[in-house]
Amino acid sequence: MSIRIFNTLGRRLEEFHPLQPPIVKAYFCGPTVYDKTHVGHIRAYTAFDFIKRYLRLRGFTVIHVQNITDIDDKIIKRAHEEGASWKDIADKYAKEYIDIMKRMKIAIDIHPRVSEHIREIIEFTQTLIDKGHAYVAPSGSVYFDVTTIPNYGELSGRLSQEEWRQEEEFLKEKKHPFDFAVWKAAKPGEPWWESPWGRGRPGWHTECVVMSSKYLGTTFDIHGGGQDLIFPHHENELAMAKAAFGIDRWVRYWIHVGYLTIRGEKMSKSLGNVVYADDAIDKWGPEALRLWIFSAHYRKQLEFSDEALERFANMVKRVRDAAALALKLSTELDPSTSLSDSELATLSELIKIEKEFHAALSEDFNTPRALKAVMDLVKVVNAKATQFRSAAIPLRVLSMFREFNEVLGVVDSVFEAGDEKLREALFKAIDIVIRVRSELRKRKYYDLSDWIRSELSRIGVKVRDYRNRSEWILEL
Repeated sequence: MSIRIFNTLGRRLEEFHPLQPPIVKAYFCGPTVYDKTHVGHIRAYTAFDFIKRYLRLRGFTVIHVQNITDIDDKIIKRAHEEGASWKDIADKYAKEYIDIMKRMKIAIDIHPRVSEHIREIIEFTQTLIDKGHAYVAPSGSVYFDVTTIPNYGELSGRLSQEEWRQEEEFLKEKKHPFDFAVWKAAKPGEPWWESPWGRGRPGWHTECVVMSSKYLGTTFDIHGGGQDLIFPHHENELAMAKAAFGIDRWVRYWIHVGYLTIRGEKMSKSLGNVVYADDAIDKWGPEALRLWIFSAHYRKQLEFSDEALERFANMVKRVRDAAALALKLSTELDPSTSLSDSELATLSELIKIEKEFHAALSEDFNTPRALKAVMDLVKVVNAKATQFRSAAIPLRVLSMFREFNEVLGVVDSVFEAGDEKLREALFKAIDIVIRVRSELRKRKYYDLSDWIRSELSRIGVKVRDYRNRSEWILEL
């Protein structure tokens, strides 16, 4: 079953073919760390986590790079307000963000910070100047000349110059009003780094081109972020990449996540309607938040409300309870018992549910449709658990819950508890075998006891014999 992705560039569904299968190289725009992470942020990061997890479930090896912007106008402003250094502000909120990612079960492979890539950004800026795509203004700022590349605006569809807006303070030194800063000249009281054009710091758009290309190469598979980043951020990234690398298709698939709204308005710090991520996690738990985010297609708006989170917290419990029941039945029933006609019919139903889960996520990661398949599985367990006679059915259900949870990440505790019980049972079984072997040695059945030791060694259990007892350890 092929995977299709809606590509923002071209606005169409395209079959997914990574450049170097099974490797998938992906970059997702991370936070500017000047304040606490809010629920709107984690909606975007979690939505992309589902995409990444599903690609991995399908056998791809995903390399996920997500930047931390730790030098920016907002960070400098916050530092002045608090009487702190920009670095202290950035470090404080970067740590808070990383803690939130861990709590939300989102693992990032590479987390580059802008301040650690200044040399590469300066070299990249010089490349743009040398190729005639950027120019140095009298202030020492460096601007990208968007007229030097064809099709500027193709990603966002904003091709009309009347739609472009730039900061008024820069208009006087630009060649065109829609040129943008690649490197910003330092102002009094701001942090700076030495460059060939004087003291300054990176422009916002430059950092992501440089860091994504450093870790993923000059062409890679997926670039993502919130829909608010399409213009100007991603549009300007694309323009610079095309100019610097001399390629037309820098990124194969552009993925953009819809807004999170609260009372019908986009959640944003500027509007003062934010719900902070740590508060939401403390109140509802990461699993309820993940399932709630899973309930909406990543390209659609998602409305925040306490009522919605309450509903999904209860839904998480239903999914957990069904998985736990399947785990319990899988250990209690006999797997060798033949399947009845009704169990065969249930097995057929389970196969359809599994196919539907994959069909949904293969079609532009349609998580609402996939969630319906998950809840259909829960319904089967709740309706038919008392009819199961063979362990084959709950084992199949359990396998499906494990598979679905590879993407969802909401029933980890069930499997962790099950794995712990399995370890306890395994260790008790080994103790019994060791006692039996000790008894064989007392009765001088040495050939049989040696055979048992040899077989145990073959599966990683090393037996040590002493005068009056035997001990065992696992060879790791």
